[in-house]
Formats: sequence, C-alpha cells, structure tokens
Amino acid sequence: MVFSSVSFLFFFLPSVLAVYYLIPARLRDARNTVLLVFSLFFYAFGGPRFLLLMLISITINYMCGLFAGPGRSLTIRKLAVAAATIMGIGLLGWFKYSGFLAETINMLKISIPIPKVTLPIGISFFTFQGLSYVIDVYRGHAKKQKNPLKVALYISLFPQLIAGPIVRYTTIENEIETRHENLEDFAGGAVRFVFGLAKKMLLANALGEIADNLFAGAPGLLSVTSAWVGVIAYTGQLYFDFSAYSDMALGLGRMFGFHFLENFNYPYISKSITEFWRRWHISLSTWFRDYLYYPLGGNRVSKAKHIRNIVVVWLLTGLWHGAAWNFVTWGAWVCVLLLCEKFIWGEALSKMPTFLRHVYALALIIITRVFFRSDTVAGAALYIGAMFGSSGVLVDGQGVFYLVEYWPELVFAVIASIPIKNYVAGLLERKQSQLSSVLYTWGPRVLALALLVLSYMKLVTGSYNPFIYFRF
Repeated sequence: MVFSSVSFLFFFLPSVLAVYYLIPARLRDARNTVLLVFSLFFYAFGGPRFLLLMLISITINYMCGLFAGPGRSLTIRKLAVAAATIMGIGLLGWFKYSGFLAETINMLKISIPIPKVTLPIGISFFTFQGLSYVIDVYRGHAKKQKNPLKVALYISLFPQLIAGPIVRYTTIENEIETRHENLEDFAGGAVRFVFGLAKKMLLANALGEIADNLFAGAPGLLSVTSAWVGVIAYTGQLYFDFSAYSDMALGLGRMFGFHFLENFNYPYISKSITEFWRRWHISLSTWFRDYLYYPLGGNRVSKAKHIRNIVVVWLLTGLWHGAAWNFVTWGAWVCVLLLCEKFIWGEALSKMPTFLRHVYALALIIITRVFFRSDTVAGAALYIGAMFGSSGVLVDGQGVFYLVEYWPELVFAVIASIPIKNYVAGLLERKQSQLSSVLYTWGPRVLALALLVLSYMKLVTGSYNPFIYFRF
C-alpha cells in the first residue's frame, strides 16, 4: 500500500484516523495499540509473508535492547549490541545481498546456485531503525523500553515504515509515551501531507515518464539533448518522489502527534557535493555518520585512516541503496568527489563565484544520477558518453518533444526545488499586518486544497508510479 493510492487515501487513512480519535486521549496505550495494529496491517498489505520477518526484527531489537542498557555488565551490553548487529544485518544481507553475492562469485568462474530471494519492502529502513535503538540504549542516549509493544510501534509506525525517514528512537521516545495531539498539528500535518502528495502525483510521475522513455532505449544512440533531458528529468523525479514520501511521512506523523526530523533541505541549491549530502536524505547520512563514521574515528585520526573511513562509509552507502555494481560505482564516484573537495580543490572551490559553484555541484550531481538510474555500469558509461556527444548527434526530435510536451512540469519542478516557499512565508511573517497574517495562515491551506483536487484527478485517471525508494 502506498500513500498515493485509492486504498490508502479513501480507506486505510480515514479508518485509522476514525478509530484512533474515537479513543480518548487519556488512554494513551489504547491509541498506541491502534497505531500498532494498523501499522502491522499496512505492512502486511504489501506482502503478508514478510510480516513474520518484521516481527522477528522487532523481537531481536527488543530483546537486545533489554540487555544493552544499564544494569548489565559491560560485556553483556556489548554482546547485546553485537547480537543485534549480526542478526539484523544478517537478515538484511540474506534478503538483499545473497543473490548479488552469488552472481559476483559466479563471475569469478566459481559456480554456485543463485538463491531466489524476494526483497521485503522497506527492510533497509526498519533494519537501520532497530539497530539505532539498540545502539542508543547501549550508549545511554535512550532508555531501554520494557514494553515490547512500544518497541514494535517505534519500528513499524506506518508513516515512515516503508521509505523513511529513518527515525531515531530518541526523536520520538517521549512522544510514544506522552505526545499531545492538537488541531494545529493535525491541520499542519494534513497540509504537509497534501503538498507531498502533489509532489508525487503532479511532478515526480510526470518527470518519471520522461526519464523512463529516454533511459529505455539504447543509450549510445541518444543525442546530447535527449541524454541530458533524460537524466535531468530523472534527477528531478528522484528528488520529488523521495521528498514527497518524506513530506507525507512527516505530515502523517504530525496528524498523530509525532514530530519527525526533516529529511531534505532543498539539496539542489547546494554549492558543493559536500553541502549536497548535508541536505539530501539527511536521516541516512546522519545514520552512517553517527553509527559508522564516528565509531571508525571520523576525522580525528591520521589522514590515511580518515580517507579509509570516508571510503568505507560511501561504499556501504552505495550498497545500502542496491545490490548491484552500478550502486557500488555510484557510491565510489560520490566518495571520490567528496575526497577531492576535502583534500584537493575544496579551498579553490570556496573562492569561486556562487553561481559557478552551483553549476559545478548540480552538473556533478546530475552525472552521478546516471549510475543510480542505469541497470549496469556499462549502460551508465554509454549514457554518459551520449551526454557528451558520443553519438555524434547534438539535437533530435525526441529530446525537443519532451521539452515542449512537459515544459509546465519542468518549470514547476525548478520552482519547487528552490526555497521560494520559505522566502514568502518569512516575508509574510515579518509584515505583521492583518492581511499578511491571513495569507500566512490560510494561504498554504487553500493551496493545499487546490493541489489535492489536481492530485485526485491524476490519481483517478491512472497516473501512478510506485515510489522509487520502496525497492531500497
């Protein structure tokens, strides 16, 4: 079940809201139980056979959390963290990477059977959430939770279950126990949800149609124009698809009294690759920073070890996104760019004019997206070659057609990629007049209502794509 579906919008969401708010707020445990039951149903809806896997993951992290906290010997606590890591990563490794590993071994002329394993939806996200809980309990950043249902609710909470953001237990620890739902939060959450829905239905899906068509053909035959239009469209699709899900997740969380942290901060306005990764998929980059990069020593080690730490993080970040060599290559490419900014041209870059720094960052980001979108490394290399003229054709009718046919979506995508909304909101807030106050309060709500109508029209006409990050 996805947020941009009839089953979710017209059946699941109204049902959970109705049952949840029929229960008095003072009965916190009852409301939590409602959320837990609906969250488990939400996950089972997309694959009932994998519900057992989720329950196993919850049990592992709950039990290890009990032994990882204060009151046990240091040896027992470390063993609990090790057990959670080995079992959690072990399950993730089997379901996500066993086939890839077998195929890689077969490439070395060693014949072994390739396991036929179906990837459970959202396993990368709920595995990382569970691990963060156990590690934070061990570090003393969170209290161990003795109630297994509350650990289950944290890991399975449906707004962020399938595609993030990766929510830390410390972020919602108190809200599981004592959150205070109110009309202002509910209204704000609903508006945020609708804006996310509009991003998905009106922008991400349209840009996806361009990208799918232009990446479907032989990459080596594309004109320069078509190749750039295709990857720029995919660059926009990936952002609006994933940030749309995050917007909807944050909005749904607020509707039930939870306040998740932001996952995106206008990444395409970045002036370097380093800045980009502070703005993009923030919950993942900070997870790797806090639970891998810092424990390895971060930058408080020798230069060689510092480089090693960055390489390890980014190769694993590539693998986290997918069990394929194109994702490993993508991670390695990003790693090289980050190392170059840190140790080679970072100082020179900081002295360049702002506009040129934006162009530099955006051009490199777009090129990295080719590895992300292509099925193979060879296909990515051919596509990048086409971007720089390997086909010998500069312009053709295909690229021009998509620019003409989809120009409204492309223009609105550019507008939505920059913080115009923040600027307008800040301006209205500073005006301190009655009109500006009304516009500040009701403007987003009226706009959300209009976007909801447009999104509904797209939905009922069958304009639908699954969220990209579901496969991670």
